[in-house]
Amino acid sequence: MAHQMSGTLPERTFQYQDSLPPLPVPSLEGSLSKYLDAVRPFAPSRSTRLQWRMSGASKRALVQVLQQKLLHRASTRRNWLEEWWLNTAYLEDRPPYLEHCWPPAEGTQLKRTSVGLWHMLQYWDLIRTERMTPHKAGRSGLDMDQYRMLFCTCKVPGVTKDTILNYFKTESEGPCPSHVVVMRRGRIFTFDALHDGKILSPPELLRQLQYVTECCEGGTTWAKAREHLISLDPVNTSILETIQSSLFVVSLDEAKPYATAEDYTPLTLETLTGDPTIRWGDKSYNSISYADGTFGSNCDHAPYDAMILVSLCYYIDQRLEATGGEWTGSDAVRAMPFPEELVFTVDAKVRSDINRAKHHYRNTAQNLQLVCYAFTAFGKEAIKQRKLHPDTFVQLAMQLAYYRKHGRPGSCYETAMTRRFYHGRTETMRPCTQEAVLWCQAMTDPTCTEDVKRRALLKAVNKHNKLMALAQNGEGFDRHLLGLYLVSKEEGLPTPHLFMDPLYAKSGGGGNFTLSSSLVGYTTVLGAVAPMVQHGYGFFYRIRDDRIVMSITAWKSDPETDAESLFKTLCSSLHDILHLATTSQL
Repeated sequence: MAHQMSGTLPERTFQYQDSLPPLPVPSLEGSLSKYLDAVRPFAPSRSTRLQWRMSGASKRALVQVLQQKLLHRASTRRNWLEEWWLNTAYLEDRPPYLEHCWPPAEGTQLKRTSVGLWHMLQYWDLIRTERMTPHKAGRSGLDMDQYRMLFCTCKVPGVTKDTILNYFKTESEGPCPSHVVVMRRGRIFTFDALHDGKILSPPELLRQLQYVTECCEGGTTWAKAREHLISLDPVNTSILETIQSSLFVVSLDEAKPYATAEDYTPLTLETLTGDPTIRWGDKSYNSISYADGTFGSNCDHAPYDAMILVSLCYYIDQRLEATGGEWTGSDAVRAMPFPEELVFTVDAKVRSDINRAKHHYRNTAQNLQLVCYAFTAFGKEAIKQRKLHPDTFVQLAMQLAYYRKHGRPGSCYETAMTRRFYHGRTETMRPCTQEAVLWCQAMTDPTCTEDVKRRALLKAVNKHNKLMALAQNGEGFDRHLLGLYLVSKEEGLPTPHLFMDPLYAKSGGGGNFTLSSSLVGYTTVLGAVAPMVQHGYGFFYRIRDDRIVMSITAWKSDPETDAESLFKTLCSSLHDILHLATTSQL
């Protein structure tokens, strides 16, 4: 990833946009076949599956009609899913740990924040001047449109549907907002990040942040306030209309390091109870600066997918590591205006709404269990030596861990990237295959031989790899089924029987996946996600040469789930797969 953002190659950031192929509509029979295969682990018997397959001709005729309407939609758009996905997944429904060269140190917050902000602004400038090298899969360019949404973007809440506002422009397109919004102790300030056309230096940014701190602290030494944060954002100053929950300030009361195993090292986590008045939940990007000089980030997922934020965080991480986190340029500070405080007049109803949102936020945060650990027995290097894909390896270990803990298959969502298509975002890849379940059953059956387990693992690995490749190539089925459902709604046609079948939700359809997972890459960046369902888990992970770092979440109110014990089971599952792969010819 680092060489793709070096800015030294002649390719321009958005140059491949017009040549990207349109998102295809998969064949109806292909998607239905894949779906039937995906629900097999959750069907009580084969008769259930066969009964659906042999459903009446009129029901199948309805799906055929919807498919034709979907194909017509695709003939008039380069991405038939784009508008639907944004609305359905993010706008209509209204209910990272970053390792770098800076260890926690009191008294470093503002200086480090100024340096980190400067690197972030350099990234903004890379996109604005189109010097970021286009990302590629092999020799083919990937869609870069989501990078337009990192900055100058905000989601404006609506009654039934939200709206995305984006003001970003490249230099060739015209003027672009260039100011920073600083939030501290519930107060909001703004200042321009450019002066005389040049980005403010770290000493100049430090002067602006010191001013904000002095205004907010009123004589209180800020270095003693561990819960005081600064959220930084080079965007527009849209009014903060609502305060939404932010995963980054969840309570970590139960995230105690587990120190009895010898083969992994727990990351240091503080017990936090965040202040929702200093998180802008509807902003495309927030950088969160803690009083001990450590950092995190939070974003609204609607405008872009997680890997876009990972790219930004990794860029900053690598630049900090390369410079030792120090600024070696001039300490001169130009004469410029001080930050301006944004003051809003609110009535009793708004204050009541804010208090209600705070109460809901804190209740939700206190209910979320989050553990974040580094498994250090082995990593990507050892896995690839066994000729296995690291992501497939971890996903199957997660399936085995869930099966061992709960005694049943766990419906699972994994993100598959579709950026090889115009404005492509993601497709669902379902790791809980019948092959994976049969392997889990073999691993938990004391009568099964090692050879039987190895052959079952190979089948599960091959099935996982095949489904991921299909999903990335626009041949998944979940987005296709969503399209058929939305066509029926738009056209006022009956809802296909498939979506009312209990197996649809039981297997994860409609956002009901028990395991919500995503590989966030092979960098130093890690995030976290809340479970999709009350009885589920969130599972984000990154894979390095010598370790696998994971964040697992669960709802404390659910009596069956526990993120801590799932992680312990996952560790043993990782060892078991490596053992099988070592003693076989996988």
